[in-house]
Amino acid sequence: MNLSNLQPAEGSTHNQNKRLGRGEGSGKGGTASRGHKGAKSRSGYSKKIGFEGGQMPLQRRVPKFGFKNINRKEYEGVNLDTLQMLVDNGIVTDTVDMTVFVANRLATKNEMVKVLGRGELKAKLKVTAHKFTATAKAAIEAAGGEAVTL
Repeated sequence: MNLSNLQPAEGSTHNQNKRLGRGEGSGKGGTASRGHKGAKSRSGYSKKIGFEGGQMPLQRRVPKFGFKNINRKEYEGVNLDTLQMLVDNGIVTDTVDMTVFVANRLATKNEMVKVLGRGELKAKLKVTAHKFTATAKAAIEAAGGEAVTL
């Protein structure tokens, strides 16, 4: 090692690009590689999302229709045959609540669960959920269980 081959340590330096706009002698003075005039040559320029150079953007050209209810509640559906399958596999015996749904990945902890009426339930279960369809509630009570609304 001598003065002619000294180098900084690996990873200690980051920027090895030519510095822009530091005088004509640097080779990148004047317009600093930004070209002449126009929005991109100005400081503080940032292109808006969806900007198409002044052409009418796609999201404004496409016709809008319909209605989005901002107060809509989304429920994760769980059918009776799924509950019966949990009983058959020996996962649940008497009660089904949010901890069971989350543990078996039928819903996440922040979702609301609605029990739906597909399939049949033979086991006597105490089912706790946010909502029940009329057929699901009738089937649970017909099997001797109870449907508890959160």
